[in-house]
Amino acid sequence: MQGATHPTPAASASAWQVPDPLRPGARVRVVAPSGPFDHTLVWRGLAALSERYRVEFSRAMFAPNGFLAGPDSRRRDELQSALQDPSLDAVIAARGGYGLSRIAPDIDWSALRKHPKWLVGFSDITVLHLEALKQRVVTLHAHNCAGLGRGWLPRHREWFEALERSSWHERHVLRSLLPGDAEGTLCGGNLTLLSVHSAARRLVLPDPCILLLEEVSEPPYHIDRMLTALLQSGDLSGVRGVVLGEFLGCPPGRYGVSAESVLRERLERLGVPVLSDLPVGHGNQNRPLVLGGWAQIAGTELSLTPPRAGITPLLPPKSPGS
Repeated sequence: MQGATHPTPAASASAWQVPDPLRPGARVRVVAPSGPFDHTLVWRGLAALSERYRVEFSRAMFAPNGFLAGPDSRRRDELQSALQDPSLDAVIAARGGYGLSRIAPDIDWSALRKHPKWLVGFSDITVLHLEALKQRVVTLHAHNCAGLGRGWLPRHREWFEALERSSWHERHVLRSLLPGDAEGTLCGGNLTLLSVHSAARRLVLPDPCILLLEEVSEPPYHIDRMLTALLQSGDLSGVRGVVLGEFLGCPPGRYGVSAESVLRERLERLGVPVLSDLPVGHGNQNRPLVLGGWAQIAGTELSLTPPRAGITPLLPPKSPGS
């Protein structure tokens, strides 16, 4: 099944949808649309989820195919089935890794608009968040199922609370890299996946938006390369501010250039405020963060609230070859 690369006009014009809060006994499905995973961690994560919800999964996801969690067909059909299920309350990624970009063009993402549900994960799961953004359905950037299996109880509590509340109002005091005030829809995730999505001409960001970026194990010159490509693509024209999560394992290396200096120099070209040190990303904290909500930057403060109606039109898709 060939999904549309860009949102339909109906999806662009309609209001944001926030999935219903998860209640005890809610139906959740764990899927593996990306890479293989540590079986022990995922089993532990499934056990943690089962204490609150009715958890479903296919044992086929435990059979890897090299650096993928199974053939493209299995991963595609598993994800499509979950998106189309009208009575399913949440879809949770077993792990990130690599592989979701391979099947993204073959998914009918409009099924999420018809049957909104929480999509939960991070890293390679940034692809899910970006596609849900085009359908105007909010999602949760948070630990995957394997992360829940690591036994970080404080993080578990935040993870569950983020899905079980009916609204949210958060305030974070961060560090300013580039000063200013801004507001817009919060979106983004892993820098590599944003760059890949842009290269595939699938990246469509709201205008205005506040862009979240995080990364792991990339040398600063790789970070420079990806940011430069995004800046040159034109896909960041709706960005009004940037919030940086963790850039874990990105040391200066032989040239002595830090990841932070690259981020500051490249993002300065946007002419927008940039805050750093949000505890989101590949480290132990990875605080749950609702994407698709409204974000405001005021000095060193980041405030997060539910989506605003009647704002944030989606940018028009680029024509081929543009």
